[in-house]
Amino acid sequence: MKLTIVTSNVNKAVEVAAFLKGVLEVTHVPLDIPEHRSAEVGEIAKGKATYAYERLRTPLIVDDTGFSIDVLNGFPGPYAAYVLHTLGNAGILKLMEGEKSRKAHFTTAIAFADESGIHIFTGTIHGNLTATPRGINGFGYDPIVDVDGRTLAEMSLEEKSIISHRALALAEFRDWFLKEYPSSSR
Repeated sequence: MKLTIVTSNVNKAVEVAAFLKGVLEVTHVPLDIPEHRSAEVGEIAKGKATYAYERLRTPLIVDDTGFSIDVLNGFPGPYAAYVLHTLGNAGILKLMEGEKSRKAHFTTAIAFADESGIHIFTGTIHGNLTATPRGINGFGYDPIVDVDGRTLAEMSLEEKSIISHRALALAEFRDWFLKEYPSSSR
Protein backbone atom coordinates (compact mmCIF):
# COMPACT_ATOMS: atom_id res chain seq x y z
CA MET A 1 0.00 0.00 0.00
CA LYS A 2 1.19 3.47 -0.81
CA LEU A 3 0.51 6.09 1.82
CA THR A 4 0.10 9.77 1.05
CA ILE A 5 1.08 12.41 3.59
CA VAL A 6 -1.00 15.49 3.05
CA THR A 7 0.69 18.64 4.34
CA SER A 8 1.91 21.99 3.07
CA ASN A 9 4.94 21.60 5.37
CA VAL A 10 7.73 19.83 3.48
CA ASN A 11 9.66 19.32 6.74
CA LYS A 12 6.79 17.25 8.17
CA ALA A 13 6.67 15.16 5.00
CA VAL A 14 10.40 14.45 5.28
CA GLU A 15 10.05 13.42 8.95
CA VAL A 16 7.13 11.09 8.18
CA ALA A 17 8.87 9.48 5.19
CA ALA A 18 12.05 8.94 7.24
CA PHE A 19 10.10 7.42 10.11
CA LEU A 20 8.08 5.02 7.93
CA LYS A 21 10.98 4.04 5.67
CA GLY A 22 10.99 0.29 5.19
CA VAL A 23 7.37 0.01 6.37
CA LEU A 24 5.36 2.00 3.84
CA GLU A 25 6.07 3.83 0.61
CA VAL A 26 5.20 7.45 1.40
CA THR A 27 4.32 10.12 -1.16
CA HIS A 28 3.68 13.79 -0.42
CA VAL A 29 0.76 15.92 -1.60
CA PRO A 30 0.68 19.60 -0.54
CA LEU A 31 -3.12 19.91 -0.68
CA ASP A 32 -4.59 23.14 0.66
CA ILE A 33 -6.94 22.12 3.48
CA PRO A 34 -9.26 24.54 5.23
CA GLU A 35 -8.14 25.05 8.83
CA HIS A 36 -10.54 23.28 11.14
CA ARG A 37 -11.02 24.76 14.61
CA SER A 38 -11.21 22.82 17.86
CA ALA A 39 -9.52 22.80 21.25
CA GLU A 40 -8.42 19.22 20.48
CA VAL A 41 -5.73 18.45 17.91
CA GLY A 42 -7.33 15.03 17.28
CA GLU A 43 -10.56 16.66 16.14
CA ILE A 44 -8.64 19.06 13.90
CA ALA A 45 -6.68 16.18 12.34
CA LYS A 46 -9.92 14.24 11.81
CA GLY A 47 -11.48 17.21 10.00
CA LYS A 48 -8.42 17.58 7.79
CA ALA A 49 -8.37 13.85 7.00
CA THR A 50 -12.05 13.89 6.05
CA TYR A 51 -11.51 16.80 3.67
CA ALA A 52 -8.34 15.31 2.14
CA TYR A 53 -9.80 11.83 1.68
CA GLU A 54 -12.94 13.21 -0.03
CA ARG A 55 -10.66 14.86 -2.61
CA LEU A 56 -7.87 12.31 -3.05
CA ARG A 57 -9.60 8.95 -2.41
CA THR A 58 -6.31 7.28 -1.48
CA PRO A 59 -4.98 6.03 1.87
CA LEU A 60 -3.49 9.07 3.58
CA ILE A 61 -2.40 10.67 6.79
CA VAL A 62 -2.60 14.24 7.98
CA ASP A 63 -1.49 15.63 11.28
CA ASP A 64 -2.08 18.50 13.59
CA THR A 65 0.20 19.62 16.38
CA GLY A 66 -0.49 21.71 19.42
CA PHE A 67 2.18 23.46 21.45
CA SER A 68 1.16 24.26 25.01
CA ILE A 69 2.97 26.37 27.60
CA ASP A 70 1.86 25.44 31.11
CA VAL A 71 2.20 28.87 32.75
CA LEU A 72 0.21 30.45 29.89
CA ASN A 73 -2.72 28.07 30.51
CA GLY A 74 -1.85 25.97 27.47
CA PHE A 75 -1.41 28.86 25.02
CA PRO A 76 -0.98 28.65 22.04
CA GLY A 77 -2.38 25.08 22.03
CA PRO A 78 -3.93 24.14 18.69
CA TYR A 79 -3.13 27.61 17.32
CA ALA A 80 0.61 26.92 17.40
CA ALA A 81 1.16 27.46 13.65
CA TYR A 82 -0.66 30.81 13.68
CA VAL A 83 1.22 32.01 16.77
CA LEU A 84 4.56 30.89 15.31
CA HIS A 85 3.75 32.79 12.11
CA THR A 86 2.66 35.97 13.91
CA LEU A 87 4.90 36.08 17.02
CA GLY A 88 7.71 33.72 16.12
CA ASN A 89 10.02 32.12 18.62
CA ALA A 90 11.30 35.55 19.70
CA GLY A 91 7.76 36.61 20.60
CA ILE A 92 7.13 33.45 22.61
CA LEU A 93 10.38 33.98 24.52
CA LYS A 94 9.39 37.62 25.14
CA LEU A 95 6.08 36.44 26.64
CA MET A 96 8.05 34.14 28.93
CA GLU A 97 10.42 36.79 30.31
CA GLY A 98 10.45 36.65 34.09
CA GLU A 99 8.54 33.36 34.27
CA LYS A 100 10.11 30.75 36.53
CA SER A 101 8.16 27.79 35.18
CA ARG A 102 9.06 27.15 31.57
CA LYS A 103 7.32 23.79 31.16
CA ALA A 104 5.73 23.13 27.79
CA HIS A 105 4.61 20.22 25.68
CA PHE A 106 3.81 19.27 22.11
CA THR A 107 0.94 16.97 21.17
CA THR A 108 0.61 15.61 17.66
CA ALA A 109 -2.45 13.81 16.33
CA ILE A 110 -2.03 11.71 13.19
CA ALA A 111 -5.24 10.93 11.31
CA PHE A 112 -5.17 7.98 8.92
CA ALA A 113 -7.98 7.81 6.36
CA ASP A 114 -8.90 5.10 3.90
CA GLU A 115 -12.09 3.43 2.70
CA SER A 116 -12.65 1.94 6.19
CA GLY A 117 -12.79 5.34 7.89
CA ILE A 118 -10.57 7.58 9.99
CA HIS A 119 -8.31 6.49 12.85
CA ILE A 120 -6.51 8.89 15.22
CA PHE A 121 -3.09 8.34 16.87
CA THR A 122 -1.46 10.75 19.31
CA GLY A 123 1.92 11.45 20.85
CA THR A 124 3.02 13.97 23.47
CA ILE A 125 6.49 15.14 24.49
CA HIS A 126 7.30 17.37 27.46
CA GLY A 127 10.14 19.86 27.74
CA ASN A 128 11.11 23.34 28.88
CA LEU A 129 11.38 26.60 26.99
CA THR A 130 14.92 27.90 26.66
CA ALA A 131 15.95 31.51 27.28
CA THR A 132 17.38 31.78 23.75
CA PRO A 133 17.09 29.64 20.60
CA ARG A 134 19.63 26.83 20.22
CA GLY A 135 20.41 24.50 17.33
CA ILE A 136 20.19 24.53 13.56
CA ASN A 137 18.07 21.45 12.82
CA GLY A 138 14.32 20.97 12.86
CA PHE A 139 11.72 23.65 12.31
CA GLY A 140 9.05 25.65 14.09
CA TYR A 141 9.47 25.75 17.87
CA ASP A 142 12.32 23.19 17.86
CA PRO A 143 15.08 25.74 18.70
CA ILE A 144 13.33 26.89 21.90
CA VAL A 145 12.16 23.58 23.41
CA ASP A 146 14.68 21.69 25.53
CA VAL A 147 14.09 17.99 26.09
CA ASP A 148 16.53 16.33 28.50
CA GLY A 149 19.28 18.92 28.06
CA ARG A 150 19.08 19.59 24.32
CA THR A 151 16.63 21.43 22.11
CA LEU A 152 14.86 19.52 19.37
CA ALA A 153 16.87 21.70 16.94
CA GLU A 154 20.11 20.41 18.47
CA MET A 155 19.14 16.84 17.59
CA SER A 156 19.63 15.12 14.26
CA LEU A 157 16.53 14.01 12.37
CA GLU A 158 17.33 10.44 13.39
CA GLU A 159 17.48 11.38 17.10
CA LYS A 160 14.34 13.50 16.90
CA SER A 161 12.54 10.69 15.06
CA ILE A 162 12.92 8.52 18.15
CA ILE A 163 11.60 10.86 20.86
CA SER A 164 9.45 13.57 19.26
CA HIS A 165 5.69 14.00 19.61
CA ARG A 166 5.28 13.24 15.92
CA ALA A 167 7.47 10.13 16.26
CA LEU A 168 5.37 8.86 19.17
CA ALA A 169 2.14 9.37 17.19
CA LEU A 170 3.70 7.77 14.10
CA ALA A 171 4.89 4.79 16.16
CA GLU A 172 1.34 4.29 17.44
CA PHE A 173 0.06 4.52 13.84
CA ARG A 174 2.77 2.18 12.49
CA ASP A 175 2.11 -0.50 15.13
CA TRP A 176 -1.63 -0.35 14.49
CA PHE A 177 -1.14 -0.37 10.71
CA LEU A 178 1.11 -3.44 10.78
CA LYS A 179 -1.54 -5.33 12.79
CA GLU A 180 -4.49 -4.18 10.66
CA TYR A 181 -2.79 -4.43 7.25
CA PRO A 182 -0.02 -7.04 7.65
CA SER A 183 0.29 -7.77 3.94
CA SER A 184 0.45 -4.08 2.93
CA SER A 185 3.81 -3.19 4.44
CA ARG A 186 6.97 -3.36 2.36
